[in-house]
Amino acid sequence: MVKLDTIISLAKRRGFVFQSSEIYGGLNGCWDYGPLGVELLLNIKEAWWKAMTYRDDVEGVDASILMHPRTWEASGHVTQFSDPMIDNKTSKARHRADNLIEDFIDKLKKKNKTDKAAQIEARLAECREPVDFYNIIMDFEIPDPVSGTMDWTEVRNFNLMFKTFVGPVEDSSAVVYLRPESAQGIFVNFKNVLDTSRQKVPFGIAQIGKAFRNEINTKNFLFRTREFEQMEMQFFIKPGSEKDWFDYWKEQRWNWYIALGMKPEKLKWKIHDKLAHYANYAVDIEFEFPFGWGEIEGIHSRTNFDLSAHQEFSGKKMEYVDNVNNERYVPYVIETSGGVSRSFMAFLCNAFDEETVTDDNGKSEVRTVMRFSPKLAPVTVAVFPLVNKDGMPEKAHEIYKDLQRNFKTQYDTSGAIGRRYRRQDEIGTPFCVTIDGQTLEDGTVTVRERDSMKQERIPAQNLNVYLFDKMNQ
Repeated sequence: MVKLDTIISLAKRRGFVFQSSEIYGGLNGCWDYGPLGVELLLNIKEAWWKAMTYRDDVEGVDASILMHPRTWEASGHVTQFSDPMIDNKTSKARHRADNLIEDFIDKLKKKNKTDKAAQIEARLAECREPVDFYNIIMDFEIPDPVSGTMDWTEVRNFNLMFKTFVGPVEDSSAVVYLRPESAQGIFVNFKNVLDTSRQKVPFGIAQIGKAFRNEINTKNFLFRTREFEQMEMQFFIKPGSEKDWFDYWKEQRWNWYIALGMKPEKLKWKIHDKLAHYANYAVDIEFEFPFGWGEIEGIHSRTNFDLSAHQEFSGKKMEYVDNVNNERYVPYVIETSGGVSRSFMAFLCNAFDEETVTDDNGKSEVRTVMRFSPKLAPVTVAVFPLVNKDGMPEKAHEIYKDLQRNFKTQYDTSGAIGRRYRRQDEIGTPFCVTIDGQTLEDGTVTVRERDSMKQERIPAQNLNVYLFDKMNQ
């Protein structure tokens, strides 16, 4: 398996991702997307948006990041959205207590100490209060991975919401929060969308937007960050129909990743044995990252918890009136919630490949290639004049500008044609077009496909249609 450091190195070298504020030493848990990164990010979001909203029963919204603070009281985030935090007095290292315990369990399993690991897992499943985590750490002598000591503070809850103020006065009456999830912006707009779109239950509301969490520990590149984007859809249904719709959206979301080139062996389901208090079904889609399996999307049956809570706290009715069947009820909700940056990282890791290739002279070299789906690739097509003379650059530039109207396109004249192919392979460009002497004679060009490296000759005037067909296969 490719190492995470290799992915991070390529991401920076080729302009996918940079450390935020790097010239000042960086800001932990925050990342900037470079020229290729923003294209990949945009393509992922566009693919998700089309899959979720280009249908009859899902509408879109874009809710404000800053919301009335009562929103977060109703949702439970003010009192319950916290992680158990513990500090080591010797190393000054800070840890999420549950992650510390889980990492220790993983180490035990690797040492085949499965009985002890099972004992800790059983205790961990019962944890409800900070003292429960602390007791596990002390009872099983879980050391600080930095100092190796047991010099622990008590475990205390740490609220993950970023707090700020609206207006010139910084007092309790002006407190607002940067949203820790985008879902609540959908729930508070349920009636607005219902009334203006003329939808009927069942229907969904989708949103892509930023969220912020003051994580105790950020780690594993883009996997856990303090600022991130979510792709969320809340599907409102009649109570009692949740199992069927839950199974439906499970299949839809799994197939979306596969259709965009995700290797099936790199995905698996994680069924939640321990459900959130508002849920009656919950699963995660996990991807095998270089550091191990990690969640990239959750599918949850949230019952009517959210709408009922907002109805109670706001005093506004969140009921759906079914005039056909003469029924009135607060809808249940099936949620699909994926992280844009986690999906970005998963597609990045999924695409990375290295293979040994041999040229016509029998010389072997290692080819680094990013095997993105053509629908996601940051650059769709690159255009090369074979040599920079004899009218080839002019013709190549003409073709380049024509393709640029429909596709993200690069133009490259530097170095041997093989070197130019390798540069495009490393950023995942699926097609390269070469203009040569024959082009000037009969108007045909060579199209080289990234994965197979096969080449075919087609009329230059057919390039746009050819690429559209390839993109939609």
